[in-house]
Amino acid sequence: MLPSIFGENLFDEFFDDAFDRRLWNGSNALYGKHARNLMKTDVQENESGYTLSIDLPGFKKDEVNVELKDGYLTVSAQKGLDKDETDKQGRYIRRERYAGSCSRSFYVGDLKPEDIRGKFESGVLTLSMPKQSPALPQQPNRIAIE
Repeated sequence: MLPSIFGENLFDEFFDDAFDRRLWNGSNALYGKHARNLMKTDVQENESGYTLSIDLPGFKKDEVNVELKDGYLTVSAQKGLDKDETDKQGRYIRRERYAGSCSRSFYVGDLKPEDIRGKFESGVLTLSMPKQSPALPQQPNRIAIE
């Protein structure tokens, strides 16, 4: 087995679309064309609320963080590989596992943390939240003029 000298195979970088090249054109899965494969999200609406299903493959529950601040729900995940660990059976020819973090935010309005339920199972984070009742237009208060 031989390591490839470019990206995924010999011709990946050569035939890559010039408009697809981004600022982060590295082989790190957290940046560039590979980043769009992280945190894929489905948003489902039902009569009582919304359900977000976020793919976080390879992450453990304790590596995932969900925060609510100023109406924004932010989901972040951080993964690190132990840098001190050495391979005693030989040198690495190719390393595809990554270390880094990813984050995504969703505007949810005036929800409170207790309104949101979360579950992490098999690499999928599922968040459920109720719909907000639409704000009624405020009637103007009439002020008497003397």
